[in-house]
Amino acid sequence: MSTPRPKLSSFWLDLPREGKLLISTVIFSAVGTGLVLPFMVVYLHEVRGFPLETVGLLLALQAGLGILVVPPIGALIDRIGPRLVYASSIVSLMIGDVLVSQATTLPGAIVAFVFLGYGFGVIWPSTGAMIGNLIPSEQRQRYFGINFTLLNLGIGVGGIIGGQFVDVERADTFVAIYLIDAVSYLPALVILLVALRHVGGPVSAQPTEDDTPRPSYLTMLRDKNLRALLLLVATAALVSYPQLNAGMPAYARAIGEVSTQGLGYAFAANTVVIVVLQLFVLQRIEGRRRTRVAVVMAATWAVSWLLLGATSLVPGTVAATILLAGCAAVFGLGETMLQPVSSAMVNDLAPDHLRGRYNALSSLMFSGAFVVGPIVASVLIGRALGSVYIAFLVIGCLLLALIALWVERRIPAHVNGVGAAPASLET
Repeated sequence: MSTPRPKLSSFWLDLPREGKLLISTVIFSAVGTGLVLPFMVVYLHEVRGFPLETVGLLLALQAGLGILVVPPIGALIDRIGPRLVYASSIVSLMIGDVLVSQATTLPGAIVAFVFLGYGFGVIWPSTGAMIGNLIPSEQRQRYFGINFTLLNLGIGVGGIIGGQFVDVERADTFVAIYLIDAVSYLPALVILLVALRHVGGPVSAQPTEDDTPRPSYLTMLRDKNLRALLLLVATAALVSYPQLNAGMPAYARAIGEVSTQGLGYAFAANTVVIVVLQLFVLQRIEGRRRTRVAVVMAATWAVSWLLLGATSLVPGTVAATILLAGCAAVFGLGETMLQPVSSAMVNDLAPDHLRGRYNALSSLMFSGAFVVGPIVASVLIGRALGSVYIAFLVIGCLLLALIALWVERRIPAHVNGVGAAPASLET
């Protein structure tokens, strides 16, 4: 049985003032991110002259550092609150952008990527905890979905602008976009430090009569509900973003023989679908069991990966390019379900005083997938085992659907989006 679905038109009116301020900053930083996101490898390799192997190691340094900082940062969020931790990630990203723009030597690039690694590793659990603290439970699913839409819209716009502006023969054009990206974080930083200075602090644990162990990841992981939810998140992470960003382009180029221009069309199709359909999907899933939405999401992704596999039947043709665009577009439809559902479930399960750690563990599942996923893709595709790779993805989606149905029997109804949260968990 589903709960009544409120109109999305009421979202902005019902949103707390603090939530309006927080979400209004997304588009600025997202445009800045879009300016630089597609061109990092091009800039470091073709403009600054770093070998591709070195570029790969720098990106691995960023990802690895992000994984290392997440657990202690989750505890720090619970101790001092998400606002200051979020602000520290923004400052780190701004410094990293400035240093990358001037990175003409390897030591300089390493320092820049240390700052970027900290910033990107910290920003997701801190923003998740901040949203969880500010936004009432009944609005979180819509908030995360609309936040994701604005993020993709900004990245898409930034990518288009950056593609028209940068020139590999002019290093100053790349310096400019990294400096603009740094400036794009300023609105969020000002709002956090000024307009929202009265919120986002530490939350005290509810008093208990008996002695309870100090909060720790070990004690948290004894919770069967949390373990079940993390398994769901980890499986979804493995068959989603790492494959879209690394596996899909590798398969399309090596097996589908799709041009780089065709890859650009595919990612554009992905962004358009998310921006156009996110609000519609949010309305359709409101009040539905989130685990059932995850099943639909898994089925959608299975279709998208089958479309990717079909490019091998018509390699190097216009049909292969169309199939790839279809793959990315259908995948985008699945993405419109992932962000609102997974983030809302994690935050609805988390006690306020442990929200930082819960979001850190969820973020860690995605960070681990970004390490494992590309390795699986590169090994299978590199050894001409494309059909095995597609089978791996489709079976992974089937497993995701089964795990979602299993999780449904274990988590509380309010975490699954079909009941009111207990009074002790209300924000």
